[in-house]
Amino acid sequence: MNAPLLTLNDGHPLPWIGFGTYPLRGSAGHVAVRAALDSGFRLLDAAANYRNEVEVGRAVREFLTETRIPRDEIFVQTKVPGGRHDYDDAIEACDDSLALLGLDRIDVVLLHAPDPATDAYRDAWRALVDLRARGVVRSLGVSNVTAQQLATIVADSGVVPAVGQVAMDPYSQQHPMRSEFARLGIVTQSWSPLGGATPALAEPAVAGAAAAHGVTPAQVVLRWHLQQRSVPLPMSTEFAQQREFLDVFRFALTDAEFAGISALGRDVP
Repeated sequence: MNAPLLTLNDGHPLPWIGFGTYPLRGSAGHVAVRAALDSGFRLLDAAANYRNEVEVGRAVREFLTETRIPRDEIFVQTKVPGGRHDYDDAIEACDDSLALLGLDRIDVVLLHAPDPATDAYRDAWRALVDLRARGVVRSLGVSNVTAQQLATIVADSGVVPAVGQVAMDPYSQQHPMRSEFARLGIVTQSWSPLGGATPALAEPAVAGAAAAHGVTPAQVVLRWHLQQRSVPLPMSTEFAQQREFLDVFRFALTDAEFAGISALGRDVP
């Protein structure tokens, strides 16, 4: 089962759900990423800071060779870390990522967690724009940025990111950044969409919706993300659970169920 595709503001497609790869590393990480591809995931979220680009790239190359699925059907994204946010270093960081992945291009590159004590991220964004023009990168995005940082790079470059990543779950719903992303036509991606160690899955609003639809609480929360046009990036090392995560397009939450989960938010709307 594969996820349907959305269209980014740069005209390129992207799946409506992706596979998070943190903290997967080493042989176990490679096995888990390959299982995710076998289960039907077509969007993989890696990062230089995760130190798993080798494993992600290896899994993708093996999968493409063995299945003969076209490269254009697999979407690999990675991130330029905050410590490499000047022009030349950002160029080198992307070159390093491309070499580690062993792929022909990077589908999405995200400016990752800029240091608030410096404005070097402005030069890093300019570097990513130039790499896109060279065809090394297809789409650009940001991860863990502030509204001011976002406004600055857009004003500097005239280039609006296609993707904006935030940590989002039923307790932390990121209303201000999501509103800004929506205003600019940026697709929100949610990392840690199930809330990590938080007890969101046990909340009555989630458990009740799961029972009503005959699905798991995790599926309900992922569906809640989708119904507000947020692309969730769940992670699991278990093939069966990976398949479960993808099986969220055959049901829809009612307005009341959606509102009940949204009411769990602990941040300010």
